[in-house]
Order: sequence, then structure tokens, then C-alpha cells
Amino acid sequence: MKPISRLAVPFAAGILVAAAISFPVISAPVSDGKVEIDNFAFSPERVTVKTGTTVTWLNADDTPHTVASSSKLFKSKALDTDDSFSFTFTTPGVYQYFCSLHPHMTGTVVVEGTTGSSAPQ
Repeated sequence: MKPISRLAVPFAAGILVAAAISFPVISAPVSDGKVEIDNFAFSPERVTVKTGTTVTWLNADDTPHTVASSSKLFKSKALDTDDSFSFTFTTPGVYQYFCSLHPHMTGTVVVEGTTGSSAPQ
């Protein structure tokens, strides 16, 4: 077995550091909180927002729809074409919702906690 050169260990460590810098961890993109209802579907079906974000659903379909939380946290009235419903998410978590008129229509709001220097203390 050959001995390892004194230069090999720092070289290998440098490669590992470079790899960590070159390949950052990618998190889910944060949405602006807008969801369109069209063709009997929520689009996007899953949104990720920060705590304190107001999510707005706009009915662009020519059929009435609702937005109802599976946990009964929120529920809209029947939304006609071009009507909207908004809800502000104040607690991190995963929120499932559906259209109570068409229960096959489902969606998810993922609320991430606020972090960083701009986070409230």
C-alpha cells in the first residue's frame, strides 16, 4: 500500500469544500400567494408561502367554486367567475383545501416560518 502524500489530504478537503459551495441546497420556491381556479382545478395546486402571507384564490372558471380548508380553518362563499377569496396564513404548517362543490378539486398551502434578519423578534 502506498503512503498518502501530504498534499493529498488538503487537496481532497478542498474538493469537498468546492463541491459544497458549487451545489447549494435548493428549497421549494416561495409563491406570491395567487391561485387561479380554472378548468375544475386549482393552479398551482401546491403553493409555498412565508408566514403572514395572504393567499388569494381567483375563480377564472365559468362555474362557481369554493375554497374550503380540510381543517375548517377557512371557507369561502360560492365564487362566481372573477370573484376572489383571500386568507392570511399566520402559522407555519401544511394546509389542505378543496372545493366543497367539486370535492375532487384539491390543493395545498405550505406555510414556512419567517427566518433571517428581517424576522420579527
